[in-house]
Formats: sequence, structure tokens, C-alpha cells
Amino acid sequence: MLSVGIDIGGTKILGALVDESGKVIQEKRIASPAQDPARLVDDVAGLIDDLLRVEPEVAGIGVAAAGFIDAERSTVLYAPNLNWRNEPLQQRISGRVGREVVIENDANAAGWAEFRFGAASKYGSMMMLTLGTGVGGAVVADGKLMRGGFGIGGELGHVTVVDGGIKCGCGRLGCVEQYSSGTALLRELRSIASSSSAEGARLRELAGEGELSGHHAYLAFQEGDKATRQEVERAAEYLARAMGSLVAVLDPEVFVIGGGLSELGQGILDPITRHFAAQLPAQGFRPEADIVLASFANEAGVIGAADLARQAGQ
Repeated sequence: MLSVGIDIGGTKILGALVDESGKVIQEKRIASPAQDPARLVDDVAGLIDDLLRVEPEVAGIGVAAAGFIDAERSTVLYAPNLNWRNEPLQQRISGRVGREVVIENDANAAGWAEFRFGAASKYGSMMMLTLGTGVGGAVVADGKLMRGGFGIGGELGHVTVVDGGIKCGCGRLGCVEQYSSGTALLRELRSIASSSSAEGARLRELAGEGELSGHHAYLAFQEGDKATRQEVERAAEYLARAMGSLVAVLDPEVFVIGGGLSELGQGILDPITRHFAAQLPAQGFRPEADIVLASFANEAGVIGAADLARQAGQ
């Protein structure tokens, strides 16, 4: 039996029918009215209705959303990019579609997809780090998704890597999110491009009269641009610092690297792996976690949300 997965993002909402093996059977995406909470709920409900018209009998309906989800998986406590504060999302969507809905943090859903069907499917414990707009995280320990006492565990992007560093959106200073996310990398590259230095010449050329974009940065990296390569190396080193601390606490068998920066492939994986070895506590005297790229790209959230809903209904 199929299940429904929904992934609410800042720019789009993706919905899908997913089978028991994690395969997406059918999907649909719409624009996300991120700054209009009431309309966002209506649009999510409408997307669910569309998928239920294709397959009325489903094993469950799961919705993944960025932000802090409470322990009961019903209320979005805080979602800065979606303008939600104490939003009773589960109740509102369930009320609109007339069926029970399971709510989960988007990074948790993506991590669960990788654990169940993707890059971490052969492991019993894992951590996922998504390097995109921010640094998202998910933790699976002994085969179970770790949510913490209040439901908001796994916020791995807010591990401090620089004392007194750049201020983060969470209010703290020096979070790894401010150094290893796609947003942070682009910030640094734009600073280089806007300077008159020789090292920013290629970046300025790619940007032309406009602002340097993520696509421009990707092209520069693929071309071997020295400044871009150095900034990717720096982002990897900061991430490895955070991973060294996380290993000391949770001892995962594998780290899964996802998000936009994972599209650099070995170009991001190799420096992370190299720097992680230098940050590993008691190196040489303990097993070393594997570091792999995520298997799923944009569909990870819907696959994970659908499977978590299926399991909740069993």
C-alpha cells in the first residue's frame, strides 16, 4: 500500500505517493507561500487531496517541515523561514483533509529516508548533515530516530565551532551553520568577488553585472578556481570540527552528507573525510565512522515523511 509524503520548503512544497520500498510512484510540486501560514496550510491540504484522488487508500500521510516540532509531533514551535510560531500544524492539516497526519522535522525525515532506504541502510546508527540554506541534522541510534526529550533533538547545525564567531540565526555565536552551509560558502565567495583582489577575478567574471549565484560558485569549483576551492576546504574543516564533537557524544557508524553542497561529490566529501580524521577523538584507538554522500536529493523529505507515517499507522 502506498503512503503520502509532503515536504514543505521555503520555496516549494513537494508531495509524493511512496511505496513500501521508498520508491516515489508519483509526485507533484507547487510554490510555497512561506510568509502566509494560513495559505500554506490550505496549499498543503490541497496537495494531499490531489494525491488522495490518485490513490484514496493509503497507509499514512506524513508531512515534513523545517523548524522545531514538539515531542507530540503536532505543533511547530519555531520555524523562522516559514513564519510559524507555536503553529498547531498537525491539527490544522488533519482537520482540512479529514485524516490523521504525522508531522516531522524535515531534516529528520530526510535522514530517516537515508537510513531506511539510502546511503545508511546497512548501518544501525547514523548522523545526517545537510549542507544547504543552513546545516540540518538527523540522528538515528540503535535503529530509532532520536528526537530528544522535547522533540527538537538533532539540531546539529548549532554546534559551536568558533568561540565568539559569526552570529547565527539561533542567537548564538560561532555555530557550524555559519561556516559550513551553502549560504555561508556563498557569503564568503561573494565577499571575495566584490573585492578588487586578483583571487576573485574568475568569480567576478562569472557573476558579470549581477550577483554571484550558487550556480556560478559551482562552475568556479568545477573549473578548479583556487579561491572557491579554498573556501570549500575551509567549510569542510569547520564541519569536521563539529563532527569530531558529535562523535564523542553519540558514536555513529556513519555520517551521511546531503544538501546542496553534496552536489560537489568527492569535491566536498574528500576534504571532510581528511579533516575529520584529524578531529577524531582518540584517533587510532577507536573505530572510525564512515562518511558517505546521501543517496536521495530533493525527494528525501517526502520519502522519509511517508515511511514515518506508514510506521505510525502500524
